[in-house]
Amino acid sequence: MDKIIIKGGQPLKGEVKISGAKNAALPILFSSLLTDGLNEYTNVPVLQDIESTKTLLTSLGAKIQSEKNRVQIDAKGLNNYEASYDLVRKMRASILVLGPLVARLKKAKVSLPGGCAIGARPINLHLKGLAKLGARIELKDGFVEASTRGLKGAIIDFDLKTVTGTENLMMAASLAKGITILNNAAQEPEIIALADVLNKMGAQITGAGTHKIRIEGVPCLNPTLVKIIPDRIEAGTFIAAAALTRGNILIKNCEPDHLTAVIEKLKQTGTKIIVKDKTILVQGSEHIGSVDLKTMPYPGFPTDMQAQFMTLMTIANGVSMITETIFENRFIHVSELRRLGADITISGNNAMVKGVKNLSGAPVMATDLRASASLVLAGLVAGGITEVRRIYHLDRGYDRLEAKFARLGADIKRVRE
Repeated sequence: MDKIIIKGGQPLKGEVKISGAKNAALPILFSSLLTDGLNEYTNVPVLQDIESTKTLLTSLGAKIQSEKNRVQIDAKGLNNYEASYDLVRKMRASILVLGPLVARLKKAKVSLPGGCAIGARPINLHLKGLAKLGARIELKDGFVEASTRGLKGAIIDFDLKTVTGTENLMMAASLAKGITILNNAAQEPEIIALADVLNKMGAQITGAGTHKIRIEGVPCLNPTLVKIIPDRIEAGTFIAAAALTRGNILIKNCEPDHLTAVIEKLKQTGTKIIVKDKTILVQGSEHIGSVDLKTMPYPGFPTDMQAQFMTLMTIANGVSMITETIFENRFIHVSELRRLGADITISGNNAMVKGVKNLSGAPVMATDLRASASLVLAGLVAGGITEVRRIYHLDRGYDRLEAKFARLGADIKRVRE
């Protein structure tokens, strides 16, 4: 098992290119199941979750060829409707095979998903929506079994915002007969990216990026060529890293419009941020101001940036209150930040962070994907040596993060334990 060793204290300087977005790539790759032919995807990040996705698609009968950041998927030979526990347990996004399989094969058997331990994240909204579209749903022995004689359009009202639920039902409804309306739909850029891809394939989807998405089903979809959008969370992580180390980083190949809430919050800390076209220049301040934060569904501040922002607040001047509204277990990283000297008090879904003068290096253990990033960021600014263990979480969602930090001047390396 690998670990990352960091000697902190170096301001990060230079340029970094952002990889393709994990949270866009996963549903888009799964959408290949809706077509009978060869799809090609570029700017695909090199991640463990992408490898897990390719393995799962192959098990369903798809043929895959890949090289670096290019992936070709031909689902013409789709012949299996069962996604096994061994494949699905590694990644919660595996539930995104459910909608496409039911739409194309009229049946699916998908293990209940795994992934990061940051909350229950139930899939009941997916299942209620598919039932509205005409699927018969049963839960048996840890599997979701769905079948239909043919999906039909319906009005689906989400009780809560759900990104994967919106994606799953948008894909299923693309091949349903009639019109489907998704009310209280998620609005993330990744939703828009998937809708754009489906429309390129021949779907008729309007309203993506708003609370109300309209899908008019079509008889079939066609293969297409797709470039994955940049990863806004990776870009946000580098913004936080520049602020934290009082560095100077030019972030390239990003979509600043996807990061409005993050940029505005970082500016409030005193960080200088200049946006131009597809780049963001970040110049850290010697005096980091404490700022309160509340995570919200997009376009609010993303929960996937909460841990990184908390790390910044650990060395800010003053006291900040961070409120997590999306996942109930997303403060697991707090105990590890305390090992580095952070002063954080948790009460329910609130974390009070009192800034300290310095963090000190120590061995820490990653508990989930974004917690991994927050601990690496802490190590970049902590005095002495920080060892981050269980970094397989990091590899699920960041494309060679430690190598990118090294190119920016960080004293950081990956070693085999």
